[in-house]
Amino acid sequence: MTTSNQLIDEKAPELSHAETRDLVPGNFGIRGSITHAVVIKEGDVFFLCEPDGGVPLERGHGFGLYYHDCRFLDGYELRVSGSKPDALVSNAEGGSTAMLGLSNRAMECEGQKLLKNDLEIRWSRRVSSDPHGLFDTIALHSFAAARIAFPLALRFRADFEDVFAIRGLFQGQRGTLHSPEWREKALHFLYEGADGLDRAVGIEFSPAPVAMQDGNVRFAIELEPRQSRQISVSISISEVPRTTRHKIDIVERGTGDPISSNGEIASLRRNTQLSTDSLLLNRVMDRSLRDLDVLRSQLTGVHYFAAGVPWFVALFGRDSIITALQTLAYDPAIAAQTLRLLARYQGKKIDPWREEEPGKILHELRVGEMARLGEVPHTPYFGTIDATPLWLVLMARHSRWTGDLQLFRELRPHIDAALDWIRRYGDTDGDGYLEYECKIEKGLANQGWKDSGDAIVNADGSLAVPPIALVEVQGYAYEAKIELASLFRRAGEDARAAALESEAHELRERFNRDFWVRDGYYALALQKNKDQVAVLSSNGGHALWSGIAEPEFARQTAAHLLSPEMFNGWGIRTLSAAAVRYNPLGYHLGTVWPHDNSLIAAGFKRYGLDVAALRVLTGMLEAAVHFDAHRLPELFGGFCPDDYGVPVSYPVACQPQAWAAGAVPYLVMAILGLEPDAFSKRLAIVRPALPENVHRAEIQGLRIGAAHVDLVFERRIEGVEVRVNSVDGELEVEVRQ
Repeated sequence: MTTSNQLIDEKAPELSHAETRDLVPGNFGIRGSITHAVVIKEGDVFFLCEPDGGVPLERGHGFGLYYHDCRFLDGYELRVSGSKPDALVSNAEGGSTAMLGLSNRAMECEGQKLLKNDLEIRWSRRVSSDPHGLFDTIALHSFAAARIAFPLALRFRADFEDVFAIRGLFQGQRGTLHSPEWREKALHFLYEGADGLDRAVGIEFSPAPVAMQDGNVRFAIELEPRQSRQISVSISISEVPRTTRHKIDIVERGTGDPISSNGEIASLRRNTQLSTDSLLLNRVMDRSLRDLDVLRSQLTGVHYFAAGVPWFVALFGRDSIITALQTLAYDPAIAAQTLRLLARYQGKKIDPWREEEPGKILHELRVGEMARLGEVPHTPYFGTIDATPLWLVLMARHSRWTGDLQLFRELRPHIDAALDWIRRYGDTDGDGYLEYECKIEKGLANQGWKDSGDAIVNADGSLAVPPIALVEVQGYAYEAKIELASLFRRAGEDARAAALESEAHELRERFNRDFWVRDGYYALALQKNKDQVAVLSSNGGHALWSGIAEPEFARQTAAHLLSPEMFNGWGIRTLSAAAVRYNPLGYHLGTVWPHDNSLIAAGFKRYGLDVAALRVLTGMLEAAVHFDAHRLPELFGGFCPDDYGVPVSYPVACQPQAWAAGAVPYLVMAILGLEPDAFSKRLAIVRPALPENVHRAEIQGLRIGAAHVDLVFERRIEGVEVRVNSVDGELEVEVRQ
């Protein structure tokens, strides 16, 4: 995930403070793992618990009830006669709801024995954004042969921590945390924030508990054989401004002027639908689209994909853009809203603290206490080198699917500003390359998608020296100019189109000269004095996705990326296993990221390397088998199957995470060969292919401009046959084998 992860790992003593200020080590500031967390979310309210339903009272974990970058509730435990129940099953398929099944351990209570599994505890949970909170029903059912009696206790803690503090990044100014208070048999927690907001948790019970003290409650339970009893727990959260003025002005979710959104966005699963004869692929697709629906958030009534739970439930430039790109075939509407929303926050001035510049697209927008106090620059923060060209790419590719210049014309001033930023501010020395150098203490030392402080390394293990021009970012700039040139030409601006094409061609020629390493792959970056960061990494694969790579260089790059030192059997590693700084659990130093693989494999497809693309998709699907509910996480370890037999989880990876959820849905459409040209009312299907063990795939409701088409793909001895089942509207479908 792309953000300012700044905890220092065991290698930190070798590095200076400036070099280590945003390293991302294995434990991420959280001692425990959230790999198997049960996650539910609605809007900006989300909740994570352990598989047994608990939120530990011990500190140093990531579970709890969150809202607006604050963890309102960080402790919530259930005990039966002093013992923790055993988890039987957990199901969070509904997005905002979860059902957990628990059972008692063997115990003696009030002189009688309670045998193991005599008591079923069915814990149903729901998060809500209106009203804000978590609403639980704890249903108890006795399977004992005789009457049983036991105490059931619930314990709560609410520390109201900022997400930056939870992650161990910064410790900011704190307000006043009040002791728990009981009023009319309801438990209340209050935090008077230093930012002028009073944050509160109110907990009500039905029936009322028999004992209440501090943050603890106790119920006296008596059950006859086969008898059931139910306890309701309603946890409401709130933010209420006090009369004091905030120290800085930021735009909060749900406030400000609304942006035109052209209507409500439906679930992705109700738009374009893909079904196959592969149970595995169907399950991964269903899980991915469900997760994308969960991660859909709103700001001032406009939809976008929040980056990931729990650390990045916020608007991110790069992540929200790439996820919108990945889902264009399923519904382009959220891409349009994402473009509008990011245009609203586009940089307007030079502000060194936030790294804002005119025309620049933001990196991250936060609304928590530390942001409101100005203790972090995320209000919004603009420390990203790639969000601006990617925003332009999304603009162009959205038009390809919709065949409409309306959005292009609506956002034309923002497009011009973004192109001007690329020329004036992104290219600091006028050499034609986009480069970055962070100059603020709380900013990101690295500002591409690999934005941890130790991500950009030389072959000898040393850190690259700024200014840094990343390989993938030059490709994004190239793609943006090529794609936008066609839109300017359609708008009747031939001279502007020709100028952009000329700039793109010149960039491509220089790029393939300066970034190519004689060993047969693209350098990770150019650093100070234009020296190559000559190490084999996944970044070079993005040069194929954008089309900036020369065909022969593309083939050699693909061969390296699928070699044993890069491809671990499930995916392409972020860094070669032969590199000095390789670490299979290093955040960007050898792990496997599904979104990274999806873009690389789509690049393979673009250059006719279909077998290579299929190999990546097959690996991703085989990895998904081993994760809970077939959910691909943000990242996983770079270990090979021979090491442990299963993918190694990264302990604090976001799950669900937006561009990981978008990886398989995007890659399937790419491998099927879909290339839309809605302006010409045409869909090309280029070298259609099917994943391994998939013999039939059907797409229903694929939207190209104003038309919809249903397609069937079937494997034959001579290749994949494509059949057009129906077309609603004017559309020509051309199959190119």
